[in-house]
Amino acid sequence: MYTSLVVMAAGLGSRFGQGIKQLTPVGPNGEIIIDYSVHDAVEAGFNKIIFVIRKDLEADFREIIGDRLATTCDCEIAYAYQNIEDIPEGCTVPEGRKKPWGTGHAILACKGLIHEPFAIINADDYYGKTAFVKLHDYLVAHGNEPYHYCMAGFILENTLSENGTVTRGICTVDDNANLVTVQETAGIIRTADGAQSENGSVDPQSYVSMNMWGITPEFLDTLESEFAAFFANLTDDTALKAEFLLPMVVDSLVQQKRATVAVLETTDRWFGVTYAEDRPVVQAAFRKLVADGVYPSPLR
Repeated sequence: MYTSLVVMAAGLGSRFGQGIKQLTPVGPNGEIIIDYSVHDAVEAGFNKIIFVIRKDLEADFREIIGDRLATTCDCEIAYAYQNIEDIPEGCTVPEGRKKPWGTGHAILACKGLIHEPFAIINADDYYGKTAFVKLHDYLVAHGNEPYHYCMAGFILENTLSENGTVTRGICTVDDNANLVTVQETAGIIRTADGAQSENGSVDPQSYVSMNMWGITPEFLDTLESEFAAFFANLTDDTALKAEFLLPMVVDSLVQQKRATVAVLETTDRWFGVTYAEDRPVVQAAFRKLVADGVYPSPLR
């Protein structure tokens, strides 16, 4: 079965400070995190890579990664553009709004490019090989079953930064390993006893969503209608900062019993360049992966 991978790379990277964090070299030969993700995805069997980017970053993105992958990667490469102006017909962007509308809006930018089962990842997260294989195999087995989705279920303690707080989708899972709820939880930080969020302690063994989803194509139509509803409910107090988030949409579908989401456990350790201080930690992690024979060096 033909499958695609959507890489969300349109984030502003405001916490990173300088530079475009998605394009930060982390591998021993200048590889970036996206290189490893695409390598793992193609190895797992994905046929097409769609990068969701900002139009103003296109030249840099193509020069640093896109054009190279187009010649070295045995898969199709495509681009979608997340634009703050792409909103429901008849609506206007609130005055003062600066940032795009979130991860759900990013995937909606792919409408018209995707007609097959697809996976979703963040550009600046390293997920490990296992999750790509599990998502691909699930999509191949269930890709003809609308509203049967999956997600990589990471263990919270494997996804924390040592250099600041993170936001994670904390998941509740039933006895059949299906998602019951996913709650976006901000301000999570590692503590001596486990983990703490803005609202109290968090079980470090909890499953969390890292925005690594396996989805069937009718989801794009659902996103479009849900985005219209999201926009209709904006108020003067929320219009400048509200985000249309993937976990929010998926959780709503699950609560309405319109969709099921299989949680595919992965115990791989997450790496990501959330903060500038994360970079040397991530570089050391990739040096070890290369030394252990997980990846060749150079990667391609």
